[in-house]
Formats: sequence, C-alpha cells, structure tokens
Amino acid sequence: MGYLEITLLENNIVVYNFAQDLHFFVTGGEDENELILSSVLQAFFNVVALLLRQLKIWHPYRNNVEKMEALENLDLIFLCLDEMVDQGMVLETDANVIAGKVAMQSAEASGSLSKQTLTQAFATAREHLARSLLT
Repeated sequence: MGYLEITLLENNIVVYNFAQDLHFFVTGGEDENELILSSVLQAFFNVVALLLRQLKIWHPYRNNVEKMEALENLDLIFLCLDEMVDQGMVLETDANVIAGKVAMQSAEASGSLSKQTLTQAFATAREHLARSLLT
C-alpha cells in the first residue's frame, strides 16, 4: 500500500489510498483525529492482505490486493470491518488479532453449514426469516 492521502470533504475527513484497482476509504467527522483514521485504514489493508495471504491468493511479488480476489472473499472483508469497528468506535487495529478472530469465525460458520443437508439449511433459513418477520 502506498502513501495515504487525507482530505476534508463536506465537513468529513477522508483518508484514502488506491492499491491496484481497489480504492480504500475511511471517513470520520471533522473533529476526528486523522492519525487514528489513518491507522484504521492501514490496519484494514494489512488484515485483508494477511487473510488473502493465508488463503494463498495473495500475490507477494505484486504486493497488492486485486479487485477479483477481494470480491471473491467479500465475506471475509466484511468480517474484518466488523471486528475492527462497531458503531463508529474503533475496537482493534492489530492485523494479526483481527485476522485470527476472522479466521476463527469463518471456520465456525463453514463448519456448521457443511454439516447440514440442503433441506436442513432451507429449514433453518425459513425459521430465521419467520423470526425476523415476527419481531
């Protein structure tokens, strides 16, 4: 990842960087600390790179994440964001800690789904949908 850029846009601080064909952005209010936002962006990029490297789809000679790889693993990327930030509060910026939590959650989710038959999976989905509609 190259140098981070920081700008002010409509009373929001925007920290961004472009890596290959991906654009990474972190925004915050004008009263937020630019260094904190920069560390969140850097940590996010590092954890995505770490997870893709663990999946053996990171290209070390290019040292970048490509758009197709990111799209194919968007679920992991969303888990990274979920582990890093909660309702605007930064929870964690250590890439190794975040990658460990995401890998653990991903393994638990795939393990529980792989044990179900297709009929059981549809029944579970139907139950969840019915519960969400009733509440």
